[in-house]
Amino acid sequence: MTETESKWDEKLKRFFKDYYWNEILQLANEYPDQRSLGVDFTDIEKYDRELSKEFLEHPGELIQAAEAALKEIDLPVEKSLEQAHVRIIKIPNRISIRELRSKHLSRFVAIEGMIRKATEVRPRITKAAFQCLRCGHLTVVEQNSFKFEEPFAGCENDTCGKKGPFKVMIEDSTFIDAQKLQIQESPENLKGGSQPQSLEVDSEDDLTGNVTPGDRVIINGVLKSRQRTLKDGKSTFYDLVIEANSIEHLDKDYDELEITAEDEEQILELSRDPVIYDKIVGSIAPSIYGYEDIKEALALQLFSGVVKNLPDGSRIRGDIHVMLVGDPGIAKSQLLRYVVKLSPRGVFTSGRSASASGLTAAAVKDDLNDGRWTIEGGALVMADMGIAAVDEMDKMKTEDKSALHEAMEQQTISIAKAGIIATLKSRCALLGAANPKYGRFDRYEGLAEQINMPPALLSRFDLIFVLLDTPNHALDSRIANHIIQSHYAGELFEQRQKLPGSQITEEHVEAEMEVIEPVIEAEIMRKYVAYARKNVYPVMESDARSHLINFYTGLRKTGESKDTPVPVTARQLEALVRLSEASARVRLSNIITLEDAERTVKIVMNCLKNVGIDPDTGALDADILASGTSMSQRNKIKNLKDIIKKLSERHPGKEGAPLEEVYTEAESKHGIDRIHAEEYIKKMKQGGDLLSPDQNHIRLVN
Repeated sequence: MTETESKWDEKLKRFFKDYYWNEILQLANEYPDQRSLGVDFTDIEKYDRELSKEFLEHPGELIQAAEAALKEIDLPVEKSLEQAHVRIIKIPNRISIRELRSKHLSRFVAIEGMIRKATEVRPRITKAAFQCLRCGHLTVVEQNSFKFEEPFAGCENDTCGKKGPFKVMIEDSTFIDAQKLQIQESPENLKGGSQPQSLEVDSEDDLTGNVTPGDRVIINGVLKSRQRTLKDGKSTFYDLVIEANSIEHLDKDYDELEITAEDEEQILELSRDPVIYDKIVGSIAPSIYGYEDIKEALALQLFSGVVKNLPDGSRIRGDIHVMLVGDPGIAKSQLLRYVVKLSPRGVFTSGRSASASGLTAAAVKDDLNDGRWTIEGGALVMADMGIAAVDEMDKMKTEDKSALHEAMEQQTISIAKAGIIATLKSRCALLGAANPKYGRFDRYEGLAEQINMPPALLSRFDLIFVLLDTPNHALDSRIANHIIQSHYAGELFEQRQKLPGSQITEEHVEAEMEVIEPVIEAEIMRKYVAYARKNVYPVMESDARSHLINFYTGLRKTGESKDTPVPVTARQLEALVRLSEASARVRLSNIITLEDAERTVKIVMNCLKNVGIDPDTGALDADILASGTSMSQRNKIKNLKDIIKKLSERHPGKEGAPLEEVYTEAESKHGIDRIHAEEYIKKMKQGGDLLSPDQNHIRLVN
């Protein structure tokens, strides 16, 4: 026993008996399956302030002393806690990664962040037994964390004394499970433009295998340094690493947002306001004029529906996916950025610069250790339990878009690469923005034809909004006034801040800023959303259930006849339920009322009228989103196939049907003009249904 251990031994034993006797008995009963005693740092402070100070300043020695004291405690059961650990949680010394300095070395610190990488759990040798191959004598050498050491002084057998060769005897050596992690700053805590900083973490024994990339955690441990090694020697610079003593999970309850008693009182007071919906809509991007229906939908996305874990093991997502499609220059990107700012956990990325692995997850060569493969979480993993905003989704590569299917519906991300088969969580809502292929949106064309995105992906969005930039004198005047007012207020603020002799008063700035200030401040709004998602789990009233059922079945009834399209699918009904739950959460109510159901029906119908209507017939058609082809288009394609078949029989030979005759007959018999006929034929060629032997003929693939 060292001098430090003996100094604190009796005090630590008394502390364990006074504060943790029941927990020690439970540990003894479950040992060795359970090997750790969790100790709250506040209990140490209550017991002895000097002892708590020693733990922060000399953690290595004090943790060793605590574990030695734990082993020496007399137990009423015949068990020895030889390999038991003392895990200390709720360390007050919480420091962000970018604020770590040399003064923190060898101190007990708490680092909050998100796990970015995690290596496999592998055994690390702690005592190596070397056998001398000359005389067979065993020499046991303690191994430190970083370097494997052989007994270079020579064999301990006096009659031998040679320096080798030696062989490591695995069965006589001692191993411990070890895992390397990388923790980085959470995206929502970053200031604009700054790159998230990361820190390596060494975890051992029962701390291993408990976290995956994307998990929000607090790592409590001792900050250490390691010297960098260069090709031509050792560097004077050292890398920081934290040797983990305990890991606290923040996943479920937004613990990183501290909601005080005053905050809670303010949140509850807001929820009782009869115009709370208008206030929340007014707090989303107030610098952008209008778009009340879209802002209302984004508010519901922030609050989210309720996740259901059913008895059969299946899970129904509660997150609401929203897509904004429209003309350039109508503030889609600003809306995305503002929602990410309001979300308790949010990540913003652009489809143009993001790859599939950057969005979902990747298996990469491990730069933490010795070149092994590790899993690295992408944007959707980092936004777990929050919102992932992806701008310019139409610019993504095809293979990258297909990676989103599983993340959106099952809310998991599967990795199968380099021998690693793993599933990560991506329980986030997706907020996407896309521009039409040809610059501006054509309301007389289907959505799938105008956006460079697969219909199967589009159908997974609960709400799709089309934002059109159409000239309207009255509306344009209001928008222009709002934009000029925003700039004017910004100019006043900047001049007052930057010019010492400015005549502009603070009252003047505040008066002009009023028009663009949110009704509810961003910080309290974030806490309001986190509080609602953490504490409110609404249940639907019978009136609300009946309203949703009647709306859904009423729409479906219009598609019963043979010649009418299917107007909506069960996906739209599930979207209605999620939106109704979010609507109740907005006012912190545990009951979903008829008013909530009516509000969500109105939002969904606005979306369906924009994106789910067949431009040829004016009828609601679910296939427009699900397959990209409406019923009327399918009928026209069928008619074109019949024409090509008949003309091919009329012109026997390898060439097939003459294209000009196909166009003429399509227009005269079925009213399909040449432009649309060419488009349908192009679509059939891409689908592999047609072949062109030359430029003037076409034939069906048998």
